Amino acid sequence: MKIVKLVLFTLFGLMFINAGLDKFLHYMPVPPLEPEVVKAGEAFMTITWLMPLVGAVELLAGLLFIFPKTRFLGALMIFPVMVGIMLHNAVYMPSGLAIAGVFFLINLWVFYENKEKIKGIVI
Repeated sequence: MKIVKLVLFTLFGLMFINAGLDKFLHYMPVPPLEPEVVKAGEAFMTITWLMPLVGAVELLAGLLFIFPKTRFLGALMIFPVMVGIMLHNAVYMPSGLAIAGVFFLINLWVFYENKEKIKGIVI
């Protein structure tokens, strides 16, 4: 089980490191998108500070997620981004829900493993 966790959490972290870097370096090709998705993306781009902020959060949270001592902090940081990804996929790209759902569950898994820390934050 330890190996499975190591692999899943490392892949999760690397995926967000990659997504964060792409927000700055724009090296991943963009597939053809529906006009509605393009329109939403253009709206986000009008807020000039938003994508660099999301990229920085993805990059930092991805790094934190890889290491066990900082994983919970990384999970907390990336959670709002994950909610946005889930909502975006639910509304605009349902075909991506399966992959986004798996990553969302991995994020929730870290919360479950740290439920005592969450109690300390909430209560």
